[in-house]
Amino acid sequence: MAAAVLAGCVGACVLKKPPDAAAIRQQAMPALEVPDAWTAASAAGGPVGDNWLRTFGDDQLTAAVADAIAHNADLQVGAARVEQARLHARLAGAQLYPSVDLLARGGGKLSGDQSGLQGALLTATWEVDVWGRVRYGRAAAAADAASARADFEYARQSIAAQVAKTWFLATEAGLQADVARGTIRDNEELVRLAEARSRIGAGNEEEVHVARAAVGGYRDALRQIELAQRQSQRALEILLGRYPRGTAAVTAQLPAQPDAVPGGLPSELLERRPDVIAAERRVAAAFNRVHEAKAARLPAIALTTGVSSISSELFVLQDRSNPVWNLGANLVMPIFRGGALKTQVEIRTAEQRQAVAAYAAVGLRAFSEVEDALAAEIAARDRERILAETLADNLRALELVRTQFKVGSTDLRFVTQRELSLNATQSALLRVQAEQRIQRVNLHLALGGSFEPRPPASR
Repeated sequence: MAAAVLAGCVGACVLKKPPDAAAIRQQAMPALEVPDAWTAASAAGGPVGDNWLRTFGDDQLTAAVADAIAHNADLQVGAARVEQARLHARLAGAQLYPSVDLLARGGGKLSGDQSGLQGALLTATWEVDVWGRVRYGRAAAAADAASARADFEYARQSIAAQVAKTWFLATEAGLQADVARGTIRDNEELVRLAEARSRIGAGNEEEVHVARAAVGGYRDALRQIELAQRQSQRALEILLGRYPRGTAAVTAQLPAQPDAVPGGLPSELLERRPDVIAAERRVAAAFNRVHEAKAARLPAIALTTGVSSISSELFVLQDRSNPVWNLGANLVMPIFRGGALKTQVEIRTAEQRQAVAAYAAVGLRAFSEVEDALAAEIAARDRERILAETLADNLRALELVRTQFKVGSTDLRFVTQRELSLNATQSALLRVQAEQRIQRVNLHLALGGSFEPRPPASR
């Protein structure tokens, strides 16, 4: 009989393990069928690599990302959260050890409180975690700490990606401004030509006003572009932890588009992305808290021991032997709590279902982000080729109509139309070129690749 009781206690001490990543995926996304390869097949074969920032070959951008990682305010908040979670895990684990307290009394003949007692009492209390309540709490706190670390890592990756994308937008805005200034210079030349034609009678005053109106329109567009450039520079400065003056210096040209990125296998994505790992750890934490709440409904056993040495100069103690040792045990059995303990289990169970559903949302978003980034990059690459051909045609058409205008075979309205078409094509081409690089950054982030070299795994 005693052996059976001992075996039962030993069995009760064994903690149940949370579901692994595969079990969570099956529970969270039972209808999900992961393909063998990405649907938008623009990724190269091979495993996902790290250090994607180096592929752009821009030392200024690399330095800006390093500044953001060191000084970004949001990352500092995330680092503090990681530290808090780590300390909470340590605090939860402290309950597994005995608590030792010392009480001492003194203060002359009346010992300060008129009791006349003097001496010291050293006590130790240890809760025997038979049902695993404390250990489940410690495991939940450890899972929370792991989740916080994974969230912080994803935040680092996201900040690096945001710096790179904002950098490309600021560079594009500068290039758009250069195009607008060149267009203004060309149209100011048309104004002078229209005025000259009007003086000699080959043109009329309407052409002069049309040319001036075109210059005004391009100046207004330039002002809007310059505002967008300052806003992107301010956004970059905020990411770098600086005052948003709108003066951040970026490179004058967009970097060359890197080669295709190894995309790995879709089935490996959920094991690699830090935000998915964080969601999986939150499921584990919720699982442990369910069992912690269940164990709280069972009896709690605590062992106590102590040693005391007490004397009195005011009255004679009945037993004057010192020191005195004692050893005992406490048993607390919850009988009636108004359904609070049962409700607590139900609350924790609902939290676990919520964590599983949140994991599904994060996982599906991860797949969607990869496919979207791949498809967007393919579309941007095709659009760049189309717009480059269109730009060449517009340039040739503008040259022809300018020549016709100079010799008087056409009027200024056709020149203005060709200028508008050329300017729109140039602007669209720059936008698409920046979009390609932005989508490349989105793809790296979606695949879970790091912007920096990962340290070698410790053996």
